[in-house]
Amino acid sequence: MLVGVTGGTGFVGAHSVAAIVRSGHKVRLLAREESRVAKALGPLQVDAKAVDVVVGDVTDEKVVAAFVKPADAVLHAASVYSFDSRDREAMARTNVRGTEVVLEAARKRGTPVTHVSSVGALFPSLSATIGPWSPIGKPKETYLATKAAADEVARRHQDEGAPVVITYPPALLGPHDPHLGDQNARLRDVLRGLMPFWPSGGLPLGDVRDTALMHAEAVTAPGGSRVFGPSHFLTTRAYLETVRAVTGRALPTLFLPAKAMFPIGKTADFVQRGWPWHIPAEYGALYTCAVAVPADDGAPTAGIAPREFTDTVTDSVRWLHRTGRLTARQAGTAAHTQIRKAMA
Repeated sequence: MLVGVTGGTGFVGAHSVAAIVRSGHKVRLLAREESRVAKALGPLQVDAKAVDVVVGDVTDEKVVAAFVKPADAVLHAASVYSFDSRDREAMARTNVRGTEVVLEAARKRGTPVTHVSSVGALFPSLSATIGPWSPIGKPKETYLATKAAADEVARRHQDEGAPVVITYPPALLGPHDPHLGDQNARLRDVLRGLMPFWPSGGLPLGDVRDTALMHAEAVTAPGGSRVFGPSHFLTTRAYLETVRAVTGRALPTLFLPAKAMFPIGKTADFVQRGWPWHIPAEYGALYTCAVAVPADDGAPTAGIAPREFTDTVTDSVRWLHRTGRLTARQAGTAAHTQIRKAMA
Protein backbone atom coordinates (compact mmCIF):
# COMPACT_ATOMS: atom_id res chain seq x y z
CA MET A 1 0.00 0.00 0.00
CA LEU A 2 1.16 3.54 -0.77
CA VAL A 3 0.16 5.95 2.02
CA GLY A 4 0.26 9.67 1.42
CA VAL A 5 1.23 11.55 4.58
CA THR A 6 1.02 15.28 5.25
CA GLY A 7 2.87 16.72 8.24
CA GLY A 8 5.39 13.87 8.14
CA THR A 9 8.26 16.07 9.28
CA GLY A 10 6.47 16.97 12.51
CA PHE A 11 6.39 15.09 15.80
CA VAL A 12 3.23 13.05 15.29
CA GLY A 13 3.73 12.76 11.55
CA ALA A 14 7.33 11.51 11.68
CA HIS A 15 6.54 8.83 14.24
CA SER A 16 3.46 7.85 12.23
CA VAL A 17 5.56 7.53 9.05
CA ALA A 18 7.96 5.26 10.94
CA ALA A 19 5.09 3.08 12.18
CA ILE A 20 3.51 2.89 8.71
CA VAL A 21 6.81 1.88 7.10
CA ARG A 22 7.42 -0.73 9.81
CA SER A 23 3.98 -2.13 8.94
CA GLY A 24 5.26 -2.88 5.45
CA HIS A 25 3.80 0.07 3.54
CA LYS A 26 5.44 2.76 1.43
CA VAL A 27 4.95 6.46 2.13
CA ARG A 28 4.48 9.44 -0.18
CA LEU A 29 5.34 12.47 1.91
CA LEU A 30 4.17 16.04 1.30
CA ALA A 31 6.69 18.44 2.85
CA ARG A 32 7.29 22.17 2.49
CA GLU A 33 11.05 21.63 2.51
CA GLU A 34 12.75 18.40 1.47
CA SER A 35 15.68 19.23 3.77
CA ARG A 36 13.43 18.62 6.79
CA VAL A 37 12.74 15.00 5.92
CA ALA A 38 16.11 13.50 6.90
CA LYS A 39 16.15 15.45 10.16
CA ALA A 40 12.70 14.15 11.11
CA LEU A 41 12.91 10.55 9.90
CA GLY A 42 16.63 9.80 10.30
CA PRO A 43 16.56 9.41 14.13
CA LEU A 44 13.62 7.01 13.72
CA GLN A 45 15.66 4.83 11.33
CA VAL A 46 13.08 5.02 8.56
CA ASP A 47 14.23 3.32 5.36
CA ALA A 48 14.72 6.17 2.88
CA LYS A 49 13.83 3.83 0.00
CA ALA A 50 10.33 3.46 1.44
CA VAL A 51 9.63 7.22 1.35
CA ASP A 52 8.94 9.39 -1.69
CA VAL A 53 8.94 13.16 -1.11
CA VAL A 54 6.72 15.72 -2.84
CA VAL A 55 7.62 19.33 -2.09
CA GLY A 56 4.68 21.63 -1.50
CA ASP A 57 2.17 23.11 0.93
CA VAL A 58 -1.10 21.60 2.12
CA THR A 59 -2.97 24.74 1.09
CA ASP A 60 -1.86 24.48 -2.58
CA GLU A 61 -4.74 22.74 -4.35
CA LYS A 62 -2.78 21.71 -7.45
CA VAL A 63 0.13 20.29 -5.47
CA VAL A 64 -2.19 18.42 -3.10
CA ALA A 65 -4.22 16.95 -5.99
CA ALA A 66 -1.03 15.60 -7.59
CA PHE A 67 0.19 14.34 -4.21
CA VAL A 68 -3.01 12.42 -3.51
CA LYS A 69 -3.41 10.95 -7.03
CA PRO A 70 -1.29 7.77 -6.69
CA ALA A 71 -1.96 7.14 -2.98
CA ASP A 72 -4.05 4.20 -1.78
CA ALA A 73 -4.76 6.04 1.51
CA VAL A 74 -3.89 9.39 3.08
CA LEU A 75 -2.90 10.33 6.62
CA HIS A 76 -3.49 14.06 7.09
CA ALA A 77 -1.26 14.95 10.04
CA ALA A 78 -0.21 18.46 8.98
CA SER A 79 -1.00 20.87 11.79
CA VAL A 80 0.50 23.72 13.75
CA TYR A 81 0.26 22.79 17.43
CA SER A 82 1.06 25.89 19.43
CA PHE A 83 -0.26 28.12 22.18
CA ASP A 84 2.14 30.86 21.07
CA SER A 85 0.14 33.95 20.05
CA ARG A 86 2.60 34.61 17.21
CA ASP A 87 1.41 31.46 15.40
CA ARG A 88 -2.25 32.42 15.00
CA GLU A 89 -2.19 33.01 11.25
CA ALA A 90 -0.16 29.86 10.60
CA MET A 91 -2.65 27.80 12.63
CA ALA A 92 -5.65 29.12 10.71
CA ARG A 93 -3.92 28.51 7.37
CA THR A 94 -2.57 25.02 8.04
CA ASN A 95 -5.06 23.58 10.50
CA VAL A 96 -8.25 24.72 8.82
CA ARG A 97 -7.54 25.58 5.17
CA GLY A 98 -5.06 22.73 4.84
CA THR A 99 -7.68 20.25 6.06
CA GLU A 100 -10.24 21.59 3.59
CA VAL A 101 -7.83 21.18 0.67
CA VAL A 102 -6.47 17.73 1.57
CA LEU A 103 -9.82 16.13 2.40
CA GLU A 104 -11.48 17.54 -0.70
CA ALA A 105 -8.67 16.26 -2.92
CA ALA A 106 -8.87 12.79 -1.36
CA ARG A 107 -12.64 12.73 -1.68
CA LYS A 108 -12.55 13.61 -5.38
CA ARG A 109 -10.44 10.53 -6.01
CA GLY A 110 -12.34 8.32 -3.56
CA THR A 111 -9.18 7.87 -1.50
CA PRO A 112 -9.65 6.88 2.15
CA VAL A 113 -8.22 9.54 4.44
CA THR A 114 -7.37 9.57 8.13
CA HIS A 115 -7.63 13.06 9.60
CA VAL A 116 -5.56 13.72 12.72
CA SER A 117 -7.71 15.86 14.98
CA SER A 118 -7.18 16.41 18.72
CA VAL A 119 -9.13 15.73 21.89
CA GLY A 120 -8.94 19.50 22.30
CA ALA A 121 -11.39 19.87 19.40
CA LEU A 122 -14.06 18.48 21.75
CA PHE A 123 -13.38 20.91 24.60
CA PRO A 124 -15.11 22.33 26.52
CA SER A 125 -17.50 19.42 26.96
CA LEU A 126 -20.89 19.44 28.64
CA SER A 127 -20.23 15.84 29.72
CA ALA A 128 -17.80 14.47 32.29
CA THR A 129 -16.09 12.42 29.57
CA ILE A 130 -15.64 12.61 25.80
CA GLY A 131 -16.08 9.93 23.16
CA PRO A 132 -16.88 9.41 19.47
CA TRP A 133 -20.39 10.62 20.21
CA SER A 134 -19.18 13.97 21.59
CA PRO A 135 -20.12 17.15 19.72
CA ILE A 136 -17.38 19.45 18.54
CA GLY A 137 -16.48 22.01 21.19
CA LYS A 138 -16.58 25.79 20.99
CA PRO A 139 -13.25 26.60 22.64
CA LYS A 140 -12.27 30.16 23.51
CA GLU A 141 -8.64 29.64 22.52
CA THR A 142 -6.98 29.92 19.12
CA TYR A 143 -5.29 26.54 18.68
CA LEU A 144 -8.24 24.54 19.99
CA ALA A 145 -10.61 26.64 17.89
CA THR A 146 -8.70 25.86 14.69
CA LYS A 147 -8.72 22.13 15.51
CA ALA A 148 -12.47 22.33 16.19
CA ALA A 149 -13.00 24.04 12.82
CA ALA A 150 -10.92 21.37 11.07
CA ASP A 151 -12.94 18.68 12.85
CA GLU A 152 -16.12 20.20 11.46
CA VAL A 153 -14.68 19.79 7.96
CA ALA A 154 -13.78 16.13 8.58
CA ARG A 155 -17.15 15.30 10.16
CA ARG A 156 -18.99 16.93 7.25
CA HIS A 157 -17.17 14.61 4.86
CA GLN A 158 -18.02 11.65 7.10
CA ASP A 159 -21.69 12.64 7.22
CA GLU A 160 -21.73 12.84 3.43
CA GLY A 161 -20.39 9.32 3.11
CA ALA A 162 -16.73 9.94 2.35
CA PRO A 163 -14.26 7.31 3.66
CA VAL A 164 -12.83 9.44 6.48
CA VAL A 165 -11.39 8.22 9.78
CA ILE A 166 -10.86 10.86 12.49
CA THR A 167 -8.29 10.28 15.23
CA TYR A 168 -8.22 12.20 18.49
CA PRO A 169 -4.71 12.15 20.00
CA PRO A 170 -4.12 13.52 23.52
CA ALA A 171 -1.28 15.89 24.41
CA LEU A 172 1.82 13.92 23.45
CA LEU A 173 5.29 13.40 24.86
CA GLY A 174 8.10 11.15 23.70
CA PRO A 175 11.58 11.15 22.19
CA HIS A 176 12.70 12.30 18.74
CA ASP A 177 10.69 15.51 18.43
CA PRO A 178 11.99 17.29 15.28
CA HIS A 179 10.87 20.78 16.28
CA LEU A 180 10.57 20.45 20.07
CA GLY A 181 6.82 20.84 20.18
CA ASP A 182 4.60 22.18 22.92
CA GLN A 183 4.62 19.30 25.40
CA ASN A 184 8.31 18.41 25.21
CA ALA A 185 9.17 22.12 25.41
CA ARG A 186 6.98 22.44 28.51
CA LEU A 187 8.69 19.45 30.13
CA ARG A 188 12.05 21.06 29.43
CA ASP A 189 10.87 24.38 30.88
CA VAL A 190 9.74 22.60 34.05
CA LEU A 191 13.15 21.01 34.50
CA ARG A 192 14.90 24.30 33.75
CA GLY A 193 13.00 25.92 36.60
CA LEU A 194 10.99 28.23 34.34
CA MET A 195 7.56 27.12 35.55
CA PRO A 196 7.27 27.58 39.35
CA PHE A 197 3.51 28.21 39.03
CA TRP A 198 1.05 25.65 37.68
CA PRO A 199 -2.72 25.72 37.15
CA SER A 200 -5.12 23.31 38.76
CA GLY A 201 -7.05 20.92 36.55
CA GLY A 202 -5.62 18.26 34.30
CA LEU A 203 -5.18 17.00 30.76
CA PRO A 204 -5.10 13.78 28.73
CA LEU A 205 -1.51 12.75 28.04
CA GLY A 206 -0.06 10.01 25.90
CA ASP A 207 3.02 8.70 24.15
CA VAL A 208 3.60 9.72 20.54
CA ARG A 209 4.71 6.17 19.73
CA ASP A 210 1.32 4.79 20.79
CA THR A 211 -0.52 7.33 18.66
CA ALA A 212 1.77 6.47 15.73
CA LEU A 213 0.81 2.80 16.05
CA MET A 214 -2.84 3.84 16.06
CA HIS A 215 -2.31 5.77 12.82
CA ALA A 216 -0.59 2.81 11.16
CA GLU A 217 -3.75 0.83 11.96
CA ALA A 218 -6.15 3.62 11.01
CA VAL A 219 -4.88 4.09 7.44
CA THR A 220 -5.98 0.54 6.62
CA ALA A 221 -9.32 0.77 8.48
CA PRO A 222 -12.71 1.33 6.80
CA GLY A 223 -13.75 4.97 6.70
CA GLY A 224 -16.32 6.59 8.90
CA SER A 225 -14.89 5.80 12.32
CA ARG A 226 -13.59 8.02 15.12
CA VAL A 227 -10.68 6.71 17.17
CA PHE A 228 -9.09 8.07 20.34
CA GLY A 229 -5.38 8.05 20.98
CA PRO A 230 -4.22 5.84 23.88
CA SER A 231 -3.86 8.13 26.89
CA HIS A 232 -3.96 8.71 30.62
CA PHE A 233 -5.88 11.60 32.15
CA LEU A 234 -3.62 13.21 34.76
CA THR A 235 -4.17 16.12 37.05
CA THR A 236 -1.43 18.71 36.85
CA ARG A 237 -0.33 17.63 40.32
CA ALA A 238 -0.01 14.01 39.19
CA TYR A 239 1.96 15.12 36.14
CA LEU A 240 4.47 17.00 38.31
CA GLU A 241 4.70 14.07 40.72
CA THR A 242 5.64 11.80 37.82
CA VAL A 243 8.33 14.21 36.64
CA ARG A 244 9.69 14.41 40.20
CA ALA A 245 9.76 10.62 40.49
CA VAL A 246 11.57 10.21 37.16
CA THR A 247 14.20 12.87 37.84
CA GLY A 248 14.53 12.66 41.62
CA ARG A 249 14.20 16.43 41.81
CA ALA A 250 12.06 18.42 44.25
CA LEU A 251 10.77 20.94 41.68
CA PRO A 252 9.00 23.30 44.13
CA THR A 253 5.71 24.37 42.59
CA LEU A 254 2.81 26.58 43.60
CA PHE A 255 -0.57 25.45 42.26
CA LEU A 256 -3.22 28.09 41.58
CA PRO A 257 -6.80 27.84 40.28
CA ALA A 258 -6.56 27.67 36.49
CA LYS A 259 -9.19 30.34 35.84
CA ALA A 260 -7.49 32.69 38.30
CA MET A 261 -4.39 32.48 36.11
CA PHE A 262 -6.24 33.44 32.89
CA PRO A 263 -5.37 37.17 33.19
CA ILE A 264 -1.68 36.24 33.49
CA GLY A 265 -1.89 34.05 30.41
CA LYS A 266 -3.71 36.66 28.33
CA THR A 267 -1.20 39.32 29.33
CA ALA A 268 1.68 36.99 28.43
CA ASP A 269 0.07 36.28 25.04
CA PHE A 270 -0.19 40.01 24.34
CA VAL A 271 3.43 40.62 25.30
CA GLN A 272 4.56 37.55 23.33
CA ARG A 273 3.44 39.13 20.05
CA GLY A 274 6.32 41.57 20.26
CA TRP A 275 8.75 39.61 22.44
CA PRO A 276 11.33 37.50 20.57
CA TRP A 277 11.81 34.81 23.25
CA HIS A 278 9.19 32.28 24.24
CA ILE A 279 7.21 33.02 27.41
CA PRO A 280 6.21 29.80 29.24
CA ALA A 281 2.97 31.29 30.61
CA GLU A 282 0.40 30.72 27.85
CA TYR A 283 -3.34 31.31 28.00
CA GLY A 284 -4.02 28.31 25.76
CA ALA A 285 -2.26 25.88 28.10
CA LEU A 286 -4.07 27.32 31.12
CA TYR A 287 -7.41 27.17 29.31
CA THR A 288 -6.85 23.54 28.31
CA CYS A 289 -6.12 22.49 31.89
CA ALA A 290 -9.29 24.25 33.01
CA VAL A 291 -11.66 22.64 30.50
CA ALA A 292 -10.15 19.20 29.74
CA VAL A 293 -11.99 16.00 30.63
CA PRO A 294 -10.93 12.37 30.11
CA ALA A 295 -11.94 10.13 27.23
CA ASP A 296 -14.71 7.68 28.02
CA ASP A 297 -13.52 4.20 29.02
CA GLY A 298 -15.34 2.80 26.01
CA ALA A 299 -13.77 5.17 23.47
CA PRO A 300 -12.08 3.11 20.70
CA THR A 301 -8.26 3.22 20.66
CA ALA A 302 -7.55 0.71 17.85
CA GLY A 303 -6.86 -1.89 20.53
CA ILE A 304 -3.63 -0.18 21.61
CA ALA A 305 -3.07 0.10 25.36
CA PRO A 306 -1.24 3.24 26.52
CA ARG A 307 2.24 2.58 27.85
CA GLU A 308 3.02 3.61 31.40
CA PHE A 309 3.26 7.38 31.66
CA THR A 310 6.38 7.06 33.82
CA ASP A 311 8.11 5.32 30.91
CA THR A 312 7.04 8.07 28.52
CA VAL A 313 8.40 10.82 30.78
CA THR A 314 11.62 8.87 31.39
CA ASP A 315 12.26 8.42 27.66
CA SER A 316 11.42 12.06 26.99
CA VAL A 317 13.77 13.39 29.68
CA ARG A 318 16.58 11.11 28.54
CA TRP A 319 16.13 12.28 24.95
CA LEU A 320 16.14 15.94 26.02
CA HIS A 321 19.38 15.33 27.92
CA ARG A 322 21.00 13.26 25.17
CA THR A 323 20.32 15.99 22.60
CA GLY A 324 21.75 18.74 24.80
CA ARG A 325 18.44 20.37 25.68
CA LEU A 326 18.88 19.56 29.38
CA THR A 327 21.99 19.38 31.50
CA ALA A 328 22.70 16.29 33.61
CA ARG A 329 21.69 18.26 36.70
CA GLN A 330 18.38 19.31 35.14
CA ALA A 331 17.58 15.76 33.98
CA GLY A 332 18.41 14.41 37.45
CA THR A 333 18.44 10.68 38.03
CA ALA A 334 17.03 10.03 34.54
CA ALA A 335 20.32 11.26 33.09
CA HIS A 336 22.38 9.24 35.56
CA THR A 337 20.51 6.07 34.67
CA GLN A 338 21.11 6.79 30.98
CA ILE A 339 24.85 7.26 31.54
CA ARG A 340 25.12 3.98 33.46
CA LYS A 341 23.30 2.11 30.68
CA ALA A 342 25.62 3.62 28.07
CA MET A 343 28.68 2.45 30.03
CA ALA A 344 27.34 -1.07 30.61
